[in-house]
Amino acid sequence: MATDHIRYDVLARDALRGVLRRVLSDAAAHGLPGEHHFFITFVSKAEGVKLSPRLLAQYPEEMTIILQHQFWDLVVTEDRFEVGLSFGGIPERLVVPFHAIKSFFDPSVQFGLQFEPSEAIAETPASPKLPAAPAPAALAPAPVAAASAADDQPEPPAPSGEGAEVVRLDRFRKK
Repeated sequence: MATDHIRYDVLARDALRGVLRRVLSDAAAHGLPGEHHFFITFVSKAEGVKLSPRLLAQYPEEMTIILQHQFWDLVVTEDRFEVGLSFGGIPERLVVPFHAIKSFFDPSVQFGLQFEPSEAIAETPASPKLPAAPAPAALAPAPVAAASAADDQPEPPAPSGEGAEVVRLDRFRKK
């Protein structure tokens, strides 16, 4: 087999991350249109990810967040996004580099992207963690769980010693 000197796999991955960056940039500038909302799964300990120690203890391997109704201060840069979310009524600020993202799914249109782990996802246990950020006064904090949707009953979270929670995306598809 011939050697791929062009690295089409890297080019394709970067292009798909560009789609994700563009979608999040549009959401930051204009809000979410229609019924669109996003499930974003990322590696919790990837280089550059910033979570509070509380969230890192609860989601030590990977975490899925939902950007739908209750999020604020979404900022998108070339290499990451930052967002305010509420977890169990406690406002938090998350920083997620695009290289840490494992999957993106918009159930309103059944569109999803899945990314292979890359060399850039090096675990950094000593990475700086962010303290809880205050929620804007206009938003009443509501829990955002890793596997909840507005119309579905949320499943109880996994005990903290069992690792990441597995989310079946089939349950969010229209039947």
